[in-house]
Amino acid sequence: MTTQFTTLIFVLLTIMTANCFRNHRSFLTQTSTSITPTAENLSVLGSAANFAILAGSTITNAGATTVVGSLGISPGKAVAGTAVKLVSGEIHAGDTVSLAAQASLTNAFNNLKNLAGAVDKTGTDLVGLTLNPGLYKFNVAAALSGGILTLDAKGNANAKWVFQIGTTLITEVNSTVRVINGGSALNVYWQVGTAATFKTGTVMVGNILASADIAFGTGTTLKGRALVRTGGVTMLGNVIEVKP
Repeated sequence: MTTQFTTLIFVLLTIMTANCFRNHRSFLTQTSTSITPTAENLSVLGSAANFAILAGSTITNAGATTVVGSLGISPGKAVAGTAVKLVSGEIHAGDTVSLAAQASLTNAFNNLKNLAGAVDKTGTDLVGLTLNPGLYKFNVAAALSGGILTLDAKGNANAKWVFQIGTTLITEVNSTVRVINGGSALNVYWQVGTAATFKTGTVMVGNILASADIAFGTGTTLKGRALVRTGGVTMLGNVIEVKP
């Protein structure tokens, strides 16, 4: 009886140790700065994923803006201008929730920035391109000059696109980014070194992670998230929704 009991305890300890190792290894894969663009390790937004809009200094709105998702700001507290119609979610201004989200945003920004093996698109206008899932890099600015950028998921619902942009991301008037063939807007990541500007009538998709600021022109729409580390988010009668 004693021998059987000892054997059982040994087996249970072996299983528990193996499970703990697997969980620890999974955690390291998600947080490492050498992650690769796969479905598993691009879930790096952490608590920032709870926000449609997250800013560092200010959130400013003019006109009838609709937001599907939460608004957060930290370390700033200023939410200024005309009222935003918040369809779902909450407002967190300078509290512990928005502070934690900012920490997650910084981690996600750095992880995406440090991904290796990108296709270099420096100096290429995004208009007219059809891009397969993958990692794309712009050493300086990236631009969409008033046309359509198509992201083709090839029938893969888990397809991912990551854009590493050294400085600014600017879309001209009536630019459009679209995902086709079964992909999701929430699987598109724009890591922007400074500021992102979306001019009037832009139809945008993806998670915008900007270091400095994000500005939306009149009537611009975003399926995704507007996340700013240090500066502000400015809206002008927009629709911003966390939606595939």
